[in-house]
Amino acid sequence: MPMINTKKIQSMSSPRGVLVSLFFLFLLLLLLPCTTYAKLRLHYYHNTCPNVESIVRAAVEKKFRQTFVTAPATLRLFFHDCFVRGCDASIMLSSRKNTAEKENSDNLSLAGDGFDTVIKAKEAVDSVSGCRNKVSCADILAMAARDVIALTGGPSYSVELGRLDGRISTKASVGNHLPHPDHRLNQLKTMFASHGLTLTHLVALSGAHTIGFSHCSRFSKRVYNFQSKTRIDPTLNLAYAKQLKQLCPRNVDPRIAINMDPTTPHTFDNAYFKNLQQGKGLFTSDQALFIDPTSRKIVNRFASNSTAFEHAFVAAITKLGRVGVKTGNEGEIRHDCTLVN
Repeated sequence: MPMINTKKIQSMSSPRGVLVSLFFLFLLLLLLPCTTYAKLRLHYYHNTCPNVESIVRAAVEKKFRQTFVTAPATLRLFFHDCFVRGCDASIMLSSRKNTAEKENSDNLSLAGDGFDTVIKAKEAVDSVSGCRNKVSCADILAMAARDVIALTGGPSYSVELGRLDGRISTKASVGNHLPHPDHRLNQLKTMFASHGLTLTHLVALSGAHTIGFSHCSRFSKRVYNFQSKTRIDPTLNLAYAKQLKQLCPRNVDPRIAINMDPTTPHTFDNAYFKNLQQGKGLFTSDQALFIDPTSRKIVNRFASNSTAFEHAFVAAITKLGRVGVKTGNEGEIRHDCTLVN
């Protein structure tokens, strides 16, 4: 049997030994990896810009009163930003040679009103004494997304803050990171899972299409060229398909956009899920949520219970807001949302 070193035990139990142990424990904790979202917190700017949320909200409301497009455009901008390089406002960056993230073909349909909302809110924040260059564009985008949801009748919620702005934005970085209108459920599940988002998160976030809009080219093959030149996608409600044909004739102006929710397009509600039950999902990726039996259960729950949808949506967008957060030396607080400092 090995001898027990009682002197060592006594020294470790002494005040000096306890202090040494605590010191090494502190060093160990510093070396442990941690998730970046843990650095996000509520009221992050309490000491540096205490009224930041009311300042952003006022700027978003002003923009919203000018055009309703502000709401779906800002919300979509937030999703596209987080899904590519994380929630770091890299989607806002411009480049002289048109090589930035927003120049990718998957981002060209983003409405300018979303960008303008963030820029105007940033200007409003920086015009306040003490707040100038203290609040990141990434955080302003996250707050603006929350505010447009509330302005259209959806839930209001507390936003975790503390993101820094990324310095990198390239077309190539978009890759296959964004959901496409023709994606099937398995493709969507894989994409969302790569960001730590579950099937329930996927279905809930898809509900943002209740205030969305789309250009005709994004779904036209469902009503004109589904497996043949005349056949309509059989998963599409026939009356709805005829309506879409009237709104989007074959040679329609590519700039024309239509509402994704044909019932209450200006209200953030659970009508999107009721539409899916009737075969009125505009995209293949929308209707896929009802076709698959696993996601159909979630669709049916949200369709019958608006409170369940709102709670799930808040949980999902909060989780999304933690994706790829930049902290420390990974980012900066841009003086101009469109340019690296």
